[in-house]
Amino acid sequence: MSTLFISDLHLSAERPAITALFIDFLRTRARQAEALYILGDLFEYWIGDDVATQPEYRPLIDALRDLTHAGVPVYVMHGNRDFLLGNGFEQHTGCRLISDPVVVSLYGENVLLMHGDLLCTDDVAYLKFRTMVRNPDWVKMFLGKTIAERVMIVREYREISKTATAAKRPEIMDVNPGAVEAALRQHRVRHLIHGHTHRPAQHDLQLDGQGVRRTVLGDWYDQGSVLVCDAKGCVLENLN
Repeated sequence: MSTLFISDLHLSAERPAITALFIDFLRTRARQAEALYILGDLFEYWIGDDVATQPEYRPLIDALRDLTHAGVPVYVMHGNRDFLLGNGFEQHTGCRLISDPVVVSLYGENVLLMHGDLLCTDDVAYLKFRTMVRNPDWVKMFLGKTIAERVMIVREYREISKTATAAKRPEIMDVNPGAVEAALRQHRVRHLIHGHTHRPAQHDLQLDGQGVRRTVLGDWYDQGSVLVCDAKGCVLENLN
């Protein structure tokens, strides 16, 4: 038995092949797992729990519910694209939302889980935007609009984000080494697992004279990416 970690699926109607791959993953590989952790950006965007019953999302919601009803715990962390997932999503799917960051016990070792955007401290403009949209007043204003209005706002933000991203140096959008070290120290762990940067790798580092590891999950744009952990360790795998 193993525990599975995935992130950055960015599921949407625009990419039906990846949606199909994910549903197949839930019905096969994930059924054999002890637990599944989704560390943010499950959806390309999530504009409120009232969209859960819409045709675009129904197959995904049903597949997640089938997995949790089969007895596999599914833990979902907010990402920068789907931070509005709430109690309605939990009720529809049986998934459990978890905080960012959070420390979990994984086969006798405490491991720090994050989406990863909070580690990108050099991207000041993004962090400022993140603070704005997670303000309770902004959330209340946004959720008070119609679905059509919310979709329009999100699409506008996506275009702005694409333009801004194209103008940034790649290193600005990666994690800051100092932020990684600070997170490991603060939570007193030797293993950090996160997504967000779309740069899958397992980095072995030295911190305060001890070996530590930072595992970066891959995205699901062209194929599936999953971290498989058991008592022997963790391995990154691709799903074709």
